[in-house]
Amino acid sequence: MAAQDNTALRGELRFNESLARYTTWRVGGPARQFYQPADTSDLVQFIASLPEDEPLLWLGLGSNLLVRDGGFNGTVIATQGRLNEISLSANTKLRIEAGVSCAKVARFAARAGLCGVEFLTGIPGTFGGALAMNAGAFGGETWTHVISVETVDRAGRVHTRTQNDFTIGYRRVERPEGEWFLAATLSLEKGDVSKSQQQIKDLLARRNDSQPIGQPSCGSVFRNPKGDYAARLIEAEGLKGYTIGGAQVSEKHSNFIINTGHAKAADIEALMQFVKERVHASSGIELIAEVHVVGEREETQ
Repeated sequence: MAAQDNTALRGELRFNESLARYTTWRVGGPARQFYQPADTSDLVQFIASLPEDEPLLWLGLGSNLLVRDGGFNGTVIATQGRLNEISLSANTKLRIEAGVSCAKVARFAARAGLCGVEFLTGIPGTFGGALAMNAGAFGGETWTHVISVETVDRAGRVHTRTQNDFTIGYRRVERPEGEWFLAATLSLEKGDVSKSQQQIKDLLARRNDSQPIGQPSCGSVFRNPKGDYAARLIEAEGLKGYTIGGAQVSEKHSNFIINTGHAKAADIEALMQFVKERVHASSGIELIAEVHVVGEREETQ
């Protein structure tokens, strides 16, 4: 095991930090350790200081994530607002750090007169999370324009990799074990600033019309099965508005589960399972969750 020495670190380390305030569902127990790095070099040093078997959870905007009520018995690395650099090079290439929000990437590219990533405005997370799951919206996918990525391993070594080092599919990315995304470089095409900005406005309007914006959710809960839509299958079961505890299938979009104000993570997980079982019993289709479920269930007396 590596010895932990935090004396030279410049980020913020906290213990038993509640994760409910960092997740878009507003649920989740505490993290044993919670670290907000000052920058990439500080993060690399921190990772190298951890025991080799320390469980790690990377946390961006906290969407697409369900932390159980018992919390996470390991170290959470929170990148939001920290690994937040985005830069333009060679006129058509963007380098984006993992903590940059997807919406910021879309806006930055549009202002630079680059097109192809307007769809990112519909993804409520950071670019690191989008890389990890090949997030998509409105027909676009994250890895379409990626030419290289930077990763860090458990020893704090930084690697530069290309798409050939990954197996990329619909809402999934298989990456070298024990490595996490620090940044990516995208190659985009020249476009029209006003056209891209208008497209972003139109996509935001579509999202606001069809999704429960302003209510605590995680984004889409289930992947769309091939040739169909998870929302259609769920709605066909009459499950819009169905509630377990404080968790409810959104009445606006049935592939969203919302926290009505007093949900526990256990309510949300139970509702996810109920929806899966109902759809499978009726259609034979096994819905696959986009949501990453982590942590320990709360002990009951």
